[in-house]
Amino acid sequence: LILGLQPVLLGALYTEGHVTGDELALVATAEMIAIGIGSAIVAMLLPARNMRWKSAALLVLLALANFWTAYAGSPNGLIGARILAGVAEGGLVAVATELIARSRRAERIGGYFVTLQTLAQCALALILALYAVPAAGSAGGFIALGIVCLLSLVVAWIVPDDYADLPKEEQFGNVATVPAITALLSIFCYFMFFGAVWAFLEPIGAQFGIDGRTIGLMVSASLAAQVIGAMTATVFEARIDYRFAITIIGIVAAISSVLLASGPGLSVFWAVALVMGFILLFIVPYQI
Repeated sequence: LILGLQPVLLGALYTEGHVTGDELALVATAEMIAIGIGSAIVAMLLPARNMRWKSAALLVLLALANFWTAYAGSPNGLIGARILAGVAEGGLVAVATELIARSRRAERIGGYFVTLQTLAQCALALILALYAVPAAGSAGGFIALGIVCLLSLVVAWIVPDDYADLPKEEQFGNVATVPAITALLSIFCYFMFFGAVWAFLEPIGAQFGIDGRTIGLMVSASLAAQVIGAMTATVFEARIDYRFAITIIGIVAAISSVLLASGPGLSVFWAVALVMGFILLFIVPYQI
């Protein structure tokens, strides 16, 4: 859930003076790198056995990391807490994706997974922005996130205990080629752009007189726009050439960055947030 909630939670940390702009970047980056590491550990190094217990353990670890974040007294403590959270989050993503990969209709179930987790982020972002953060600050937001993790333990016991073997051995012979590496780098740069803007959305808004509560509403609406973007891509994916789609979305992303840097008013800021949410998931089928 954290990637969709970063503008609300990390923005609150910045607004309350717990971190500077540079420290905010370190916290966000450390967590995202840790998500990748956690996902790789669970998916590649651990056997797909006892997944129920692993899911429960990761949820408890993530809850503890969120509680630690709420009470961390220094930037280094925050970075450590978010690294721990990232490892647990990455592991949980791997638990879900490994199960999806073994299903009969992986593409459809994967679509359901993306849609449901985005809607969950949308709802939680709204709750945090309207209630938890205004009432108890960033600490209240991370405590609420920790409680959600503990409540999710109920779902962990629905996870199959042992996963079946993957249906086939994947072939990686065509990965180490110039076209493949170029494609991966373009995807990397796109998400680097989105992550950089997303993590700093509240500080950027504050610079132009937009309060944190309004930013939280923008985040929730933007997450809903992500779902609309994914649904739109499903309808038009076969009708639009992927090179054209990626080029146009890249131009839209660049224009969005320029608008955010130009001192936008409230209506323009709203529009940019919604457009960024829409293009984030709209482009995924073309990147694949």
